[in-house]
Amino acid sequence: MTFDILIRNIKGLVQVREQVSGPVKGADMSNLPILEQSYLIIHEGTIADYGPMHALPSAIQAKSNLDATGRYVFPSYVDSHTHLIFATSREEEFVMKIKGATYEEIAASGGGILNSARKLQQMPEEELFDRALIRAYEIMKLGTGAVEIKSGYGLTTRDELKMLRVGRRIGEATPLLVKTTFLGAHAVPKEKSKAHYIDEIKNEMIPAVAEEKLADYIDVFCEQGFFTPDETEEIVERGKAYGLKPRLHANQLHRSGGVQVGVKTGACSVDHLENIGEEEINVLRGSRVIPTALPGAAFFLGLPFPPARKIIEAGLPLAVASDYNPGSSPTGNMNLMVALACIKMKMTPEEAFNAVTINTAAALELEHVCGSITKGKIANVFITRPISSIAFLPYSFGSNLIETVILQGRIIQHPED
Repeated sequence: MTFDILIRNIKGLVQVREQVSGPVKGADMSNLPILEQSYLIIHEGTIADYGPMHALPSAIQAKSNLDATGRYVFPSYVDSHTHLIFATSREEEFVMKIKGATYEEIAASGGGILNSARKLQQMPEEELFDRALIRAYEIMKLGTGAVEIKSGYGLTTRDELKMLRVGRRIGEATPLLVKTTFLGAHAVPKEKSKAHYIDEIKNEMIPAVAEEKLADYIDVFCEQGFFTPDETEEIVERGKAYGLKPRLHANQLHRSGGVQVGVKTGACSVDHLENIGEEEINVLRGSRVIPTALPGAAFFLGLPFPPARKIIEAGLPLAVASDYNPGSSPTGNMNLMVALACIKMKMTPEEAFNAVTINTAAALELEHVCGSITKGKIANVFITRPISSIAFLPYSFGSNLIETVILQGRIIQHPED
């Protein structure tokens, strides 16, 4: 038998797990299984076998043979929170922030989410797709193999559906595994009252999204000045009635109550967490909700970083995602998120790599498909350049140390290469 890809002489095969039953929690997050001096066999899009080099049969044949001497092989990153689809950048707001403007002041001046919505509403679907496709290849080149993509810059039924169609198309046009999330409750359009807009979300948008089967999840920006916990619960329960599972923006700018409503409604995850304390951590204990940190947004906005050490010491799992969006985290570079998790959240490299692979996979209900080196899982992996240790990746936070990306068993060639 001739296999598709054989990777030989791997310095360290990272995140090797024979079985996966869910996210890694608490003290177990410091355990990152690495098989040294190993090989990996990929066939028909999946991980077929792996083991120590001394056990590799001498007569094995493969269409592609890759020598990974001095290199590590990781499972591809799973980015469980992005706003990958947007019309244009917002660097003018970046300059406003430099000059001292707050998030709220920028929004009041016509910037923020409503700024992105105006631009997106004017853009045809095909152009929106072309721009999103460039970003999709960008994140693949940086090691991401699975991604969640939200709507939320449409704020009309037509434009929210447009965004979700583009998200689905990204999953069809690329080897990325894509989950889509309906985030109509991202902000309230200026021309509508909140009550009217919530009614539109519940009785027009959600049924339309469900009819076209455009989303896997529903999200709400539960935050002061946006949607209250009661409003969030009302919208989420309506989405659940149409088969949309909740995942929530929670506790970014204030102690918003988002964590509590996430636990109450059985959310897959509560994301952001820049402003949580013992009360929210205690609420998360005993639940299946996965707390997810978005350090790129905390860094960009100058907010407190999520208290990773307290979350982990409480015995909870912790996921880390990029929050790729034009306003508060304009990057989908998960290598940078690992570095920020280590440098600013005081996570060890082992904890951080668990947080961006198996735990983000669990947050997207993909832990049995990707997020670890496990036989039968989709062959989403990347090979580093020659490096001294896994800690060298977050240590060298300004360098791209990924040499080869393999998604769904294929070596990825990028359009610009």
